[in-house]
Parts: sequence; C-alpha cells; structure tokens
Amino acid sequence: MATSVRATQDGTPPPAAPPSPPAPHGRRRRSGPGGWRSTLYRWDVKAIPYVFITPFFLTFAAFGLFPLIYTGWLSLNRVELGGTPEWKGLENYTDLATSEFFWNALLNTFTIGVISTVPQLLMALGLAHLLNYKLRGRGFFRVAILAPYATSIAAATLVFAQLFNTDYGMINGVLDWVGIGPVDWKNSKWPAQIAISVIVTWRWTGYNALIYLAAMQAVPQDLYEAASLDGASRWRQFISVTIPSIRPTIFFTIIVSTIGATQLFGEPMLFGGSVGISGGSGHQFQTLSLLMYEKGWITGALGSASAIAWVMLALLLLIGGIQALLSRRNRKKLGD
Repeated sequence: MATSVRATQDGTPPPAAPPSPPAPHGRRRRSGPGGWRSTLYRWDVKAIPYVFITPFFLTFAAFGLFPLIYTGWLSLNRVELGGTPEWKGLENYTDLATSEFFWNALLNTFTIGVISTVPQLLMALGLAHLLNYKLRGRGFFRVAILAPYATSIAAATLVFAQLFNTDYGMINGVLDWVGIGPVDWKNSKWPAQIAISVIVTWRWTGYNALIYLAAMQAVPQDLYEAASLDGASRWRQFISVTIPSIRPTIFFTIIVSTIGATQLFGEPMLFGGSVGISGGSGHQFQTLSLLMYEKGWITGALGSASAIAWVMLALLLLIGGIQALLSRRNRKKLGD
C-alpha cells in the first residue's frame, strides 16, 4: 500500500499486477512421452479388434457375398458359356416352374432326404443310448462308429456301387439266397434312391450318434435316479427323461441333416457312373445339385443354373425359419 501511495506521489504509474491464471477449460493433453503413449493405447483398444476380424469379412466378401450377389444377377439373365449376358428378368424362374426336370429333381431330393435322414437319426439315437451306458470298450466303439464319417465320399460310394451291382454285387447275392430275384439298383427309381440313401446313412449315422451322446451325458443324473425310484424302466427313462432333455439337439440334427440332403451331390453322381450327372438314364435319382451342375457345366446355361441355386437358397432359408419357429416353441414349453 505504501509503495502504491509513493508511486502516486512521484507521478509514476504503479507496476502492473501479474496476470491471473485462466479458468480451467477442459483437460489439457499432456505433452511428452506419456501423451503419445496414452493416445496409442486408446487407438490400440479401439482399432485392434477390427483389425482382427477384418480378414474374415474380406474373405467372406470375396468368396461368399460377391458370388451370392453375382449368382443372383446371373439368374436374371440368359447367359451361355463364353457369351454375353442378356437381361431376361424372371424368365429363368418361370422356366423352372414349368420344367418337368426341375420338379423331378425337387421330388427326388425330397424322397432321398426322407429315406436317408429318418433311419439315420433313429439309428444314431439308438447307438448313442447304448454308448451312454458303462460298456466295456466304450472308447473303441465311439471311434469305430465315427470311422465312416472319416471316409471320403468317393471311396464310400465306389465301394457301395460294387455292393449294389446288379450282376455281381453282394447285395443281390444275399437277396438271391433268400429267394428274392436280382434288383436293378441303378436303373430303377426306388432301388436307386434306396441305395444312395444307404450310402448317406452309413456315412453320417456315427457322426450324429456322437452328437446325441454328448447331449445325453449332459442330462443330470438326478432325473434318472428320480425316475428309477418311481419305478420307471430303462425304456421309460429313455422316453420320458432322455428324449425331452435332448430335444434341442434332436432339432439341430434334423435341420442339419435336411440341409445336407438338399445339397446332396457326390453320392448320386458317383453311384450313377457315366450317367451320374443326369441322375441315371431316366433321371430317376437326379437331385437339385446334380441338375444345377448339369445346367451350368454340361449345357452351359449359367442363368438357369443360377436360378436353381437361388431356389435352393430359398429352401434352406425356409428350413432355417421352420427350425427357428420350432426352437422358439420348444423354449416356451420348457419355460412353462
């Protein structure tokens, strides 16, 4: 105060007061090594997960999404091998709707799927139930039933083609021994479809049995003990305890097996030999996959083949929708 008064008396202005610090406005970024390290850490946390999943999306876009979109575009055009696409709209689909070969292939796909899927899953359920008990050598049996799945489609189909051979096959030899005449397994419709279904059933039964076995081993033992105390036999326990407990797994195998039957290709083609692509001399076992291959590769009608591919996709989406509906209804029942 004295200094201020004296400066005023001398006629000189008092010294300016030091500026006050600015009010805090947000958080200042630290300079130095700590600042760029924290920035790098934030970028690492945010960006690295996307870097990890980018290869999958790139691969899916190149080999999944692009072929799907391109096939859809081809299905709306008339395209020959080496030719220029010609826009036709829905003409390929309307041609399929009036084609007897398409409906024959669709019916064959359905019948082969039914007579291969139903016995396959029933036998798999029975095998899984047997392996669920404490049998001696369970590990060996589990490996043995999975051996057909590890066998290639070509090897299995060629072996069964020899077994079902009309002239010297072992199957006809056994049938002749019991008094049944030789069956033309390749040129007759139902025998050919049964033979192909046997190949599919032999190859996939063990795989589904192990899926059922894994589901059965997750069932709480308390349920079996309570059922045993109530006097339930093993068959009643299987019907009333095991089946309801593994119902979601059964739905899963039904859907997967149905999808596999829709895409059936290798077994009928190899079983038919020289006429395998056309599904036999009378198209008696031609599936949708074989028809699509014949249209696209043999006759060169890429537009028609693409339309068949999209019809198959629609069937798979329909099957998936039915599976989702049944699963939701099953969850509601379990909730109640």
